[in-house]
Amino acid sequence: MGAQWKVKHKEVAANLKGRVFGKMTKEIMVAARNGADPDTNSRLRLAVEQAKKASMPKDTLERAIKKGAGLLDGAIHYEKLTYEGFAPHNVALIVECLTDNVNRTVSEIRVLFRGGQLGGEGSVAWDFDHVGLIEARAEDSEADEDEAAIEAGAQDVEPAGDDGLTQFITDTADLDTVCRALPTFGFTVESAKIGYRPKNPQSLSGEQRQEVETFLSAIHEHDDVQEVYVALEG
Repeated sequence: MGAQWKVKHKEVAANLKGRVFGKMTKEIMVAARNGADPDTNSRLRLAVEQAKKASMPKDTLERAIKKGAGLLDGAIHYEKLTYEGFAPHNVALIVECLTDNVNRTVSEIRVLFRGGQLGGEGSVAWDFDHVGLIEARAEDSEADEDEAAIEAGAQDVEPAGDDGLTQFITDTADLDTVCRALPTFGFTVESAKIGYRPKNPQSLSGEQRQEVETFLSAIHEHDDVQEVYVALEG
């Protein structure tokens, strides 16, 4: 698939639930800057849905919304940083961060990139498409991926992998519309976001792939890193 890199082992992800909630809280707070009502703020609605699916406590969720919208004292301002560069074996990647301390994050990300190569703005972005990425699960065997993609307004679709999730690719402006339409065609949306899709994902195996996976894991575990997009197949 070669789009959004994820921690593959569920037991590892479960042990990192606190870190996952921390990343989700940041996204909710940033989204809530444009309004605390999910019905009129599509970015917030998607972030809230993700948090609920991850079983974020209701109090934590509501506090994040209010804090982001400026309805509580002590609001924290998060700044978005985007890094481009290469993992080992010249695998292109884009890393998105949200931070309340730019100097700290810049310094720490530079250290993490020592195993690869940190590039400048635009150094690899040209080799990615900026798109909406939706992961959805078919509710039954009758659900047709291609028909759903066409009827819902997606640009492309990638068949379900071992995790049972079909990926629908949309124009960035159509993400929310497609998310709302997919259930009509038998798909339950599991995740949705604006992100990057590589145009030319690389194929690696054996020790080379393991080296890249180790590099990506270290970056993904950093508290300020929200998303990691990599030009790697599978």
